[in-house]
Amino acid sequence: MAPSKKRNVILTKTTEQSGKRAKIDLNTKVNDVLQGRKNANDVFDILEVLESQKEKDVVNAVNACSKLFTTLLEKKDLFLGKLPTEEEEEAMSGGLSAEEKYRLFMRQRYSNCVEMLLELLDHELYSVKESALCCLMKFAEGEGRHPLEDLDWSEHYSFPRELIQGVVDRLLSKTSDNTMLISRFQEFLEMEDVRYYVMSSIRENVGKVMDKNKGALVPVYQNNVFTLMSNISIPGQESGLTNFMIKQEVKHDDWKVAKLNEHKRAFEKMWLGFLKYKLPSNMYKKILVILHDSILPHMSKPTLMIDFLTAAYEVGGAISLLALNGLFVLIHQHNLDYPDFYKKLYNLLEPSVFHVKYRARFFHLANLFLSSSHLPVYLVAAFAKRLARLALTAPPTALLIVLPFIYNLIRRHPSCRVLVHKPSTQDESVEDPYLMEEEDPAQCRALESSLWEIKTLQNHYHPDVAKAAGSINTPLSAKEDDISEVLEITTYELMERDLKQSRIKTVPLEFETATQLLKGGGDVLGQHFCLD
Repeated sequence: MAPSKKRNVILTKTTEQSGKRAKIDLNTKVNDVLQGRKNANDVFDILEVLESQKEKDVVNAVNACSKLFTTLLEKKDLFLGKLPTEEEEEAMSGGLSAEEKYRLFMRQRYSNCVEMLLELLDHELYSVKESALCCLMKFAEGEGRHPLEDLDWSEHYSFPRELIQGVVDRLLSKTSDNTMLISRFQEFLEMEDVRYYVMSSIRENVGKVMDKNKGALVPVYQNNVFTLMSNISIPGQESGLTNFMIKQEVKHDDWKVAKLNEHKRAFEKMWLGFLKYKLPSNMYKKILVILHDSILPHMSKPTLMIDFLTAAYEVGGAISLLALNGLFVLIHQHNLDYPDFYKKLYNLLEPSVFHVKYRARFFHLANLFLSSSHLPVYLVAAFAKRLARLALTAPPTALLIVLPFIYNLIRRHPSCRVLVHKPSTQDESVEDPYLMEEEDPAQCRALESSLWEIKTLQNHYHPDVAKAAGSINTPLSAKEDDISEVLEITTYELMERDLKQSRIKTVPLEFETATQLLKGGGDVLGQHFCLD
């Protein structure tokens, strides 16, 4: 547990007092405090148990604090306004009534309790952290309904922003993984106002922490931030903004938290503020996996992600493959003009593309990008030839994707049939003119070559691959092959399918079944042979 700061509550460490503390009946203490102001000092006993070394005692103390201070908030028995400093309190003590002194005293104890609960969010035991989190959110709801600020103007909207900021700061720990606690916090993110102010708090916290670390990697912290942000989702329509923790009594509809565009703007600022810093490579992958369906649709201006996506696309490897999804959304829906896009896509075709876990997604997107019939023939031929060359060393599961993929390219672009029906002369060199190492598809001389690799695959050891490769020997049908059925196929599924194939049925050898030796079938044998 994090070391506690200096408070008005003075806690002792002696064994004797620890034993006394364990025997305290917390429910009785809470009832005594609520029933009579003469028992106000009993609140110290309750707060002391929050620092007990026993899990059960701490959880019980948290529940007692929850009951005590939510009741005081409802009864409006806490001081309103900003808490005075010690000097200010001494100066004003003479002019305060007994009622005002009591409210000030209990407000100070409430502040002590909130501070201690925030520290418990760093406790080593999850049950303690969960209890503290739920208690703090109850306090947030109570402060929202019974503000501790003096609302002196009608346009003011009350919400405990400081308390929410404190909770977010503790959730985004730099030293401990808070995945489980953040998962528990997701319940509160379903409330529109909580979600809005959490997004603002995340943006503020990220800027402060990352600037302090001068943009250097802080893996545990950044993982906590990503976990919390990825749990945030925004309704698709403004009519979906109905679940508020605090309903504003005055002009609720004019509250910016009740407007969908404000949520999108806060969501956008939160993500852009996080993505502008250097990220661990594994986090790039996590973000790109959810970017196209969990981030871009909820942004007010998705085109602001262009810089991040183009930078990720230039990284290479699996990160570039994953960046394709987001780029496709921006190109298809937001008219993004990406120079040399197809050149980069062409260079992503390497042997490793058949073995990455995102293979199905890559070929699905590549199929979409190459579906236009207006692409130049040299470009389509370059993709078909490169895939054919890579197919020579690809596993069977990949070949069942690649071969139909190439056939579809030829169907869409009949000019590419020259790769199949290549006229040859006796004087023509047997060397393949195609340049596999050439990065520019316009310079790789694919149209001068042929798809001899597919002819070679007709002798593949796997019968399904050999059969698929044999389709090139006959005229291709006008209907394209549906590659979606084979995108997710695995080696295990392929073997299971082969093992479950039905065996060849027994071939009948005679129409009339023989009943005895040399008998049956019209006694043909008996006419020509005998046993004598």
